[in-house]
Amino acid sequence: MSMKTKILFLLGLLWLGGFALRAATNDIYSVAVFDFESNDDNVRGLGPKIATLVNANLSAAPALIMVERADLEKVLGEQELGLSGTISPETAARVGNLTGAKVLVTGRVFKTDNDLFVVAKIIGTETSRVYGELVSGKANADLGTLAGELAKKIAADVTQKGDTLVAHVESPEDRIARIKKALGDKPRPVVSVKVTEQHFGQRVIDPAAQTELELILQQCGFPLADAGSTNHVTVEITGEAFSEYGMRKGNLQSCRARLEVKARDVATGNILAVDRQTGVAVDLAEHVAAKSALQQAAAQLAERLIPKLVP
Repeated sequence: MSMKTKILFLLGLLWLGGFALRAATNDIYSVAVFDFESNDDNVRGLGPKIATLVNANLSAAPALIMVERADLEKVLGEQELGLSGTISPETAARVGNLTGAKVLVTGRVFKTDNDLFVVAKIIGTETSRVYGELVSGKANADLGTLAGELAKKIAADVTQKGDTLVAHVESPEDRIARIKKALGDKPRPVVSVKVTEQHFGQRVIDPAAQTELELILQQCGFPLADAGSTNHVTVEITGEAFSEYGMRKGNLQSCRARLEVKARDVATGNILAVDRQTGVAVDLAEHVAAKSALQQAAAQLAERLIPKLVP
């Protein structure tokens, strides 16, 4: 057994250990709050205020990790999606992939003659399941009070119904089996992987995303090559990854990560695939959470990328 194979085998054991840790912390949910709609003249401008207050209240919930609204605006602005409140079950999966959020919250604010109503829509990005909540008060009701009441209902829904909003944690074996099934008996080309990685602006010596991709490729039967290999590389995967600190909840710390890769046929120079994925992970240690977030992003991306590597 070569040194590289031994290392990948040991990393496989660590992967299983990471899976067990994620299973132990799967009651922590990443949530993104979007602006509530407030298009009527008598409530114009209240939607963003309500969303900000709801977000602030949810930040105090022990089981929730909030995606910062400034980060949401930055990430979604690149895709021409704002915090506009137009998120639907059909677009939730895409937004979840971009932001790393497992649950999205949006809604609407409106007034009748004497009352103010705030309706929230809670959407699971992985399951497309939708729940609704409503609070109301007099037309001149305090927005902070209404937002606090609504946040309590939202937090209760997410924590009590999380198993319907968030997909069940999948074992690594199941993912590998599904990728192998998609590949069938097609010949596996020799693949090289080079992903640069940064955390807090610092370059990392042992990139977690690259290791995860190499591990999955090897388990799916692909020969791997590096700078010291004598194998002739057929497909070259290159990319960049970064991770950053999210927030702390008690003893747990969250980190967010983003991975971008490109696969190229070496002989022809043709681009076989371009993809990107975000991830969010929670752990007792910041750097472990950062690497777990990158590992999660790489595993999800691998399932889409690998079938495109075979002719």
